[in-house]
Amino acid sequence: MPYYSYGDFLANNLYVILLIPVFLLSLWAQFQVSGRFKRYSAVTNRRRLTGAQAADAVLRAHGVYNVPIRPCRGNLTDHYDPRDNTVYLSESVYNAPTVAAVGVAAHEAGHAVQYAVGYGPVRLRSAIIPATQIGSKFSFILLMIGMVLYSQALFFVGILLFSLTTFFQLVTLPVEFNASARALETIEGQGMLDGDEFQGARKVLWAAAMTYVAALLMSMLQLLRFVLIFLGRNGENRRGGRR
Repeated sequence: MPYYSYGDFLANNLYVILLIPVFLLSLWAQFQVSGRFKRYSAVTNRRRLTGAQAADAVLRAHGVYNVPIRPCRGNLTDHYDPRDNTVYLSESVYNAPTVAAVGVAAHEAGHAVQYAVGYGPVRLRSAIIPATQIGSKFSFILLMIGMVLYSQALFFVGILLFSLTTFFQLVTLPVEFNASARALETIEGQGMLDGDEFQGARKVLWAAAMTYVAALLMSMLQLLRFVLIFLGRNGENRRGGRR
C-alpha cells in the first residue's frame, strides 16, 4: 500500500466497519418512530383530548399564554418555530384525539416552554444556528477540494466547518430529551392520559428521541473519518519529508 494513500485507506475501512451498526440503528429508529406513531394514532385516548388541546394544556401548565397553536400540512411535520413563536401541528395531530397526538403535541409545546423560560441548551442551539448553516453549506465543498488537491489546509478548514454541524446535533440532544421530559411530566401531572395511554405516549417520544441519537452518531462517525484522513496524511507528509 503506497504511503500517500494509507491514511485514507485506514480511515475509510474503519468508517465502513463502524457505519454498519450506526446505519442499522438509524433504520431501526426510523422504523420505530413510524411504527409506534401509526400504532398509537389508532388508539383514541379516553378523555378524547386532541393534540391542539394537549399542547395548550402544556403551555398553560407552565404559565405560557402567548404561543399560538396552528395546523400544518404533512405527516410528522409537527414543530415549534421560534421565529414566529408558534407551535405547528400536523393534520394527524392537531384535531386527533389519539394517544400519539397528545404525546407529539405536548413535546412541541415543551419546546415553546424551553424558549419561554430561557432553557440553556436551546439558547445555545439558537446562537450557533448561523455558524452551523455556514458549516453545512461549505464543509463538504472544502473537504472534497482538500481531498482531491491533497491540500491539508483546505481539508482542515472543512473539518472545522463540519464539526459545527456535529456540535449542533450534540446540543440538540438535551433539547429534545428535555422537551419530552417536560411533556411527559405535564401529561402525567395534569392527568391527560391514563396509565397505559401514558406509556404509549412515552414510547412514541422515546422512539423519536432515538432518531436524534442516530443522527448524532452518524455525524460523529463522518467527523472521525475526516479527522483520521487528515492525521494519516500529516503522518505520511512527515515520513516523506524525512526521506
